[in-house]
Amino acid sequence: MKHNNVIPYGHFKKHTDIRVKTWFNQPARKKRRRIARKEMAVKIPPPTTAGALHPVVHGQTLKYNMKVRSGRGFSLEELQAAGIPKKLVSTNGIVVDHPCRNRLLEGIQADVLKTYKANSLVVLIKVGDSALSRDWLQQLKFMEPTCLLRVRSRL
Repeated sequence: MKHNNVIPYGHFKKHTDIRVKTWFNQPARKKRRRIARKEMAVKIPPPTTAGALHPVVHGQTLKYNMKVRSGRGFSLEELQAAGIPKKLVSTNGIVVDHPCRNRLLEGIQADVLKTYKANSLVVLIKVGDSALSRDWLQQLKFMEPTCLLRVRSRL
């Protein structure tokens, strides 16, 4: 067939509304996810302002064994020696290396975890009270630098 003729036997009413996926629920889904994120942010523990706490370890090779670096995480024996329960670790920003084993007592005797536990401070700030939260943050700036601050906003 040539030219711009009428297509014979055209089946154009194919009911595509059955097969086509619509996105009309996208704005509602966005709102629902946002509300769920806010509710979850209230439930989870506050993040540490200084970041997660890692152990101080020595390098392994001859070239680097005199230098200290940040380790992968504390062993469960070190947590037990410091008196910190396993379930409290994730809420306090302490990193745990589960397969790690202490072969020497030097790692356990380091009082890093005990000082962290003694100096950590949790501050709860309400979002609605902006003047109150500004005052709190000003006071926190003048506190001792050894304090590891964890600020959490309540919704």
